[in-house]
Amino acid sequence: MKNFPKRNSAPINGIAELAAQEGVREVIEQFRRDRQWINEQHLELCRIAAPTFFEAKRAEWMLTRLRSLGCDAKIDRAGNVIAFPGTPTTGPYVAVTAHLDTVLAPRRPEEIYIEGDGRMHGPGVADNGSGLVALLAIAKALQKAPPLENTSASIMLVANVGEEGEGNLSGMRYLCRQSALGPKIRSFLVLDGPSVEHITSQALASRRFEITFQGAGGHSWSDFGIGNPVHALSRAVHLFNSHQASKPAMLSRTSHNFGIIEGGISVNSIPSSALAKLDLRAETQGALDDMASLLTECVERARDTENAAATVKVSAKIRDMGQRPGGQLPETSPLVNYLRSIDAFLGIRSRIDCASTDANIPLSMGLPAVSIGTGGSGGGAHTPAEWYHPDGRDVGLKRIFLALALLLTE
Repeated sequence: MKNFPKRNSAPINGIAELAAQEGVREVIEQFRRDRQWINEQHLELCRIAAPTFFEAKRAEWMLTRLRSLGCDAKIDRAGNVIAFPGTPTTGPYVAVTAHLDTVLAPRRPEEIYIEGDGRMHGPGVADNGSGLVALLAIAKALQKAPPLENTSASIMLVANVGEEGEGNLSGMRYLCRQSALGPKIRSFLVLDGPSVEHITSQALASRRFEITFQGAGGHSWSDFGIGNPVHALSRAVHLFNSHQASKPAMLSRTSHNFGIIEGGISVNSIPSSALAKLDLRAETQGALDDMASLLTECVERARDTENAAATVKVSAKIRDMGQRPGGQLPETSPLVNYLRSIDAFLGIRSRIDCASTDANIPLSMGLPAVSIGTGGSGGGAHTPAEWYHPDGRDVGLKRIFLALALLLTE
């Protein structure tokens, strides 16, 4: 294999030469031969429920599969599955990762099913069943292909916990910041979802908060006039939404989402508490800090307005549930340019984008990392109507392995 020098681009003719090398060619051909096997593994793994904080059963399944494919594999203290194809080395490593957890989970295995046209349906089939099965496809292809030549690093496959929601990137945080393996990883390919049209090289910063209003509670008629936590919470949500909607267009994009609201026990009882959980995201830290300050202001105003005429007052509390750090690779970075050259070679029209993924952690630490899709198509992520179709998976896997091969020979 050609040993590409460290530079800001890998020309298309260099990618063609790389793809023609025996070890790389055999891996890519194996992806094509394994299509049916990959689809079968995809269905089986997605039928194992793995909501955030409850990934253990799926992790054990991945561990068994990876070991059967010749990997030296283990589960670390965070619950991540760490696997090394072939003979173990001491590093350095290029990590290829995919998160184990899903936002929603099937209640029964039969909720994950395949239609006659090959389309798979059910929670987590695209996000991130497609990423996890890509790890298995790589491991299986490497088991049968000739070894890559002139490599200066080894491959680490990681199926990590805690990417979604309140998981707060816990698996990747542990791997990068606490694990003994972290300092040995020199770059990251994060596999998340099917789309090959993006190169996520900017980490979207986010913060999550829990708002709680507390009151005495009582009867809806005889105790009317005491502070109502649900009324106060509703006012806080309205104030925040109104302020955000009235802001002039900002230089950086922001978003907010009140994803959970709870409160009350019956229609004729004044609630004693009300709770909301929300997600704030912004392309810059300054914009994110501004939204957090606005949230505090709106909660305090809502509390004071509710208490102004209340015979028994309510209290309010905001709890910081965690944050995802931001970070960014320059568009001239070797990793970004490798992918651009690969995409030009494969005829993929990709774009640089900003999103919140496991890549946030290494990017925030100044490490080369991108999040990319694994091929095929999908939709309905984070909903019961999620779906995935494997047509085009070959292209996504080829793209991943070409990028991996370049990173291994830096």
